[in-house]
Formats: sequence, structure tokens, C-alpha cells
Amino acid sequence: MSSLVDVRPKILIVDDEATNLQVLRQILQDEYSLLFAKDGAKAIELAILEKPNLILLDVMMPGMSGHETCKKLRVDPATSRIPVIFVTAMAEEEDETDGFESGAVDYITKPVSPAIVKARVRTHLSLVRNDELKGTRLQIIQRLGLAAEYKDNETGLHVIRMSHYSETLASALGYSPEVAENILNASPMHDIGKIGIPDSILQKPGKLTPEEWDIMKKHPNIGAEIIGDHDSFLLQMAKSIAQNHHEKWDGSGYPNGLKGDEIPMEARIVALADVFDALTTERPYKKAWEIPDAIQYIRDNSEKHFDPGLVPVFLDLMPKLLEIRERWAEK
Repeated sequence: MSSLVDVRPKILIVDDEATNLQVLRQILQDEYSLLFAKDGAKAIELAILEKPNLILLDVMMPGMSGHETCKKLRVDPATSRIPVIFVTAMAEEEDETDGFESGAVDYITKPVSPAIVKARVRTHLSLVRNDELKGTRLQIIQRLGLAAEYKDNETGLHVIRMSHYSETLASALGYSPEVAENILNASPMHDIGKIGIPDSILQKPGKLTPEEWDIMKKHPNIGAEIIGDHDSFLLQMAKSIAQNHHEKWDGSGYPNGLKGDEIPMEARIVALADVFDALTTERPYKKAWEIPDAIQYIRDNSEKHFDPGLVPVFLDLMPKLLEIRERWAEK
């Protein structure tokens, strides 16, 4: 009978002294899967092969020092994201500075305290897990956004372009890099509710009947329901964008007829980005508009469809927006 796969976090311990390896082994073996190396070269080899979740690295080793080993791990894309904690008897402030400059995330001094080792390891593995969860969440959001585009006869390049337009506008408006990045990552979900609209309506080549249009206008609320309520600021923003990006400044939009400042800022930003990309991209049912015509449309619809405070900022960004358009052009 085959043995079960060890799913415990994997830690690589590197030290040229067998006694030190044994001490750390005794402290950590009950909670973690352990790998061992006695020099920097072997540590790098194991890190590439085994992809540990964390590395505990001695500084003073014959041949390649811990600092040199850490620097090599940092420049290799295969190992650059693995956190390294130095475990060393070198306890001067200058030594710690050297360690952090070479790429370590923490510093434990010898002789080690079992409680400190366990606490530091747990802390940094928790940070790794948080990064992995964030990355997974972003991938799911992007994939769901792509699913909506397949449903709507559009391409994934549309959501890439309009999300970068949205991020660029948010940054120009003075939002922090974190908020602008959240808009970048949340905006691909803007049309996720179209998954709930029948294909006969969504892909109809001609004009929709009033009854069909009433069904189409349900997709923002469907999108909000799909995303749901979460503590995550990113998913809260994704829900707000999905529900409100078809609202218009003059109150003539849908689904709730919000007007002016009642419309969340992130939805006003995405509305501009989404319409600009829709106008300037060829679709089976229309040709792409020329850029000057799209710009004139946006000007004409300031205070009607679009926030008049955003329009001049957006148009001033046109050189950057056209660079994004070129970078993610339709094939």
C-alpha cells in the first residue's frame, strides 16, 4: 500500500555543522517536512528541485557563504519568492543589516530558542500562505472575467485593456497604488453577470426588443449576486463595479438609476474605460471607431453618461491609453 503524500509545509535547513542541523530538526520535525543541506551549492540545488516553502540558512559556511547563497536564490526566478531566514551566531547590528540587504526576511541568533524558531517559522509561512491565497483569488477573478467575455462574443484582451485603462485613470486621480491595483484586478469582473443572460439575447445580431432589453439589464445585479458579500476589499470593489458600471451620471443608466455622486467612483472609472474600449474595438456587429470619433463621443457624453470630473483627466491620459491599446491589440 502506498504511503500518503506529506502535505506539511516544506522547510530547507542549511548549515555546515551536523549538530546545528540536528537541533533545528528536533524543534521542527513534528510540524514540518524537512530537507537538509550542508553547503550553499547543495541548498540552491534542493531549492530549485524541491521548492521549499521556507529556508533556514546559516551565514558562516565554507565555500559559498549564506549571504552569497541568499543573493543567488534571489536572482533566480525559480527560487526568488522563497523566504529565507538567517540562523547565525553573528548577532551584531551590522551583521543583521548585511543579512537583510542580501535578501533575507528575518534573522535568528544562535544558540536558538525553540519557541523563537517556531514563532518565526509560523509567521513567515503564514505570510507565504496569504500571498498564495491572494494570487489564487486574483486568478479566479481573472478567469471568471474571461468566462463572461467568451459568453459575450468578446475576447480576453478586452478585459485586459479596460482594466489597465481603469488602473491608469485611478492613478492619475491620486488613488494609492494599492487602490489602483485593486481596480485593475476587480474590473475584469464587470460583466460577469452576463453568464446569467440567455445566449439568444446576448448574441442576437439585431436590435433587442424592449422585453429582451429588460432581461439584458438584469446582468449587473446577477453579477453582484455571483460575486456576493465578502470581507475582502478587492471582492467588495468587484461587486460594486459589476453592479454599477452601467449607471450614468445623469441618472438614465441601470439597474438602479443612480445619479452623479451616488454612483461609486470605481464604477464611474470603469464605465469610461469600458466604453472607450468598446468603441475603439472591432466586433462581429460593428467596425472599430477611429480614435478622434471615440474621443468626441466621450466629450459629448460628459455630464450625461460620464462623470464630468473624470472626462478631462481621461482624455489627458490618451497617449498612455493608446500605448496600452497597442500593447494588448487584437490579433
